[in-house]
Amino acid sequence: MLHLTPDPENAPTMTWERLLSRRRYPEQPQLHVVTDAPPVRGAFVQDYDRVVFSSAFRRLQRKTQVMPLPETDFVHTRLTHSLETACVGRSLGRLGGRLLLEETAGLAQQHPHLDSDFGDIVAAACLAHDIGNPPFGHSGEDAISTYFRSPAAEPFVRVLNATQRADLQQFEGNAAGFRVLTHTYAAHSSGSAGLGLTYATLGAFSKYPRPSVVEEAGLTRGTSEKKYGYFQTEAVRFQDVAQELGLLPKPPGAQGGGFYHRHPLAFLVEAADDICYRIIDFEDGLKLGLIPCELGLQLLRDMLADTPGRPRSVEWRDWREELGYLRARLINRLVQQTARLFADRADDLLRGRSDEPLVRQLDCWDQLQQVHQLTMDHLYRSRPVLEIEAAGFEVLAGLLDAFLHATFDPHGSPRSRKLLQLLPAQFRADGHQQGATAYEQIILLTDYIGGLTDQNALSLFRTIHGIDLPKGF
Repeated sequence: MLHLTPDPENAPTMTWERLLSRRRYPEQPQLHVVTDAPPVRGAFVQDYDRVVFSSAFRRLQRKTQVMPLPETDFVHTRLTHSLETACVGRSLGRLGGRLLLEETAGLAQQHPHLDSDFGDIVAAACLAHDIGNPPFGHSGEDAISTYFRSPAAEPFVRVLNATQRADLQQFEGNAAGFRVLTHTYAAHSSGSAGLGLTYATLGAFSKYPRPSVVEEAGLTRGTSEKKYGYFQTEAVRFQDVAQELGLLPKPPGAQGGGFYHRHPLAFLVEAADDICYRIIDFEDGLKLGLIPCELGLQLLRDMLADTPGRPRSVEWRDWREELGYLRARLINRLVQQTARLFADRADDLLRGRSDEPLVRQLDCWDQLQQVHQLTMDHLYRSRPVLEIEAAGFEVLAGLLDAFLHATFDPHGSPRSRKLLQLLPAQFRADGHQQGATAYEQIILLTDYIGGLTDQNALSLFRTIHGIDLPKGF
């Protein structure tokens, strides 16, 4: 049994008391009458609901998961992937929390609802984990990064400092997501809360608690360092979140550098995403006919250790139904094993002594890699995906270039004026946002273009380049 005993070397540690902070970012005034009755929905359930009702989440229904611009109704979008990841994340959180309650002396007295809190926090963070992704999936991130590294963008980025340039030239959907969750546009209101989520959910959401540029000496090559988690526009906000939660700084003893160890629940958010995209993207590839059917089914059977002579209670007449059954059983098994790993490593996570993805420590990791490789070879690199992703590079680069030239046109040409009039007010550096720096103006444009759906980005590109004209009223 685990015990809540201090580290013998008095090394710093994170505590669940702070990590489960129900305070909202930033502290908001009460807009309702306070009563003595207990809330019907807990703070972390409210976080989940706030994400569901946000416009940024709704737009995920028309953003790419794997197959861009899908024409079939069973292929996953970012929306369905996020919903499924949240379901898996809730189970991981509750199971992991229940194991900790059962095996850690004194924890139940301090945090009697730890398992439900874990489940609700992880579910909310999972639901939001892709909320900042641009059109055309991860290829969209590459397209934005490539544009800002190109000669065409040099006039706009040369005035920026190194970290600001890195924010753009290594564009990251996770950082854009943190901005969506914590930023309110001046043209919308005088508030500054974004979705007003709890600090605990923001911490669990932040899989990469570091800026785009860090000192090489502080790197440990852990999973939480392979990307970055916030733009410089949100540096102060992230620092606030880290301090409220008591995240441990990197390297040890460093203060104010903006580089931290993960919130332990971020490992469960990562695991839920890993499980879903590895298994369910594979399922999409099979249903699309891009991955050989019998090969894929047999691999899943092998992962479940189903022997050829194993008696069955059901005779499958449609391989797609068997596929759904195998997928459900496999995800359940992976959830059980991953929750166990989390509970076993919780103390190391609290002390910042472990920074490896939980799924990589599973016994079936090699088989999961086989599944992923098949998906890479047959789905991610299939001709339809590659063709549309290649077109996405042209679309996003074309939109960025057009609107950047319009924004920084010193003479205000007629074309620039027309383009700026097409920009919604919250993305223009005028009115309530006068005095914005060049970097802030560029971030506003990436907010706009990154927030478009695949279809809207394509339609806008074709319209402003005269390829298509909008239909009449």
